[in-house]
Amino acid sequence: MNSNTRLQMILTDTAIDRVLPAIAQLNLPNWWLAGGAVRNTVWRSIFGDRCGLGIKDFDIAFFDIEGNRSQELAAKANLTEQFPHEQFDVKNQASFARWRLGTKPYTSTEDGITNWLHTATAVGVRLNAQGQWEFFTPYGLDDLFNGIIRPTPAHTHNIDAHNKASGFLQKCPYLRLA
Repeated sequence: MNSNTRLQMILTDTAIDRVLPAIAQLNLPNWWLAGGAVRNTVWRSIFGDRCGLGIKDFDIAFFDIEGNRSQELAAKANLTEQFPHEQFDVKNQASFARWRLGTKPYTSTEDGITNWLHTATAVGVRLNAQGQWEFFTPYGLDDLFNGIIRPTPAHTHNIDAHNKASGFLQKCPYLRLA
């Protein structure tokens, strides 16, 4: 079985599987559900309940060069109405550098995700127009499946990446630093 198929099997019948169709219906341009929700769902599946990492929020990244903050807020409000017990973080990667100082402007959603802190976090999933799963995995899935916390190339010396990794290890002792 290939890695994408394995990832889809792990995510099927989870909270991610329930929210993906609703995210797809928002029609956000070039969107991906990525980050901690995907990572932590996989790690809980692999390492069990003793891995104390759960879904804090659903990180939805999209890219609309003409977009504005109201687009993000409307998408978040729509999803929160449908899933009132969940948290959603909807971010237009085209405007990321405007509010995150020191960040270079991204050229696409994929560019943004590729520059997230850790390789196991830089994993995106979505449903296409036909309802089929698609995957964005710029660093592959080995680190995710093996519980390896590795900073992405842009963050090898970033204290935030180190601090987050320490937090992951405290909650899930099965993980390893790269």
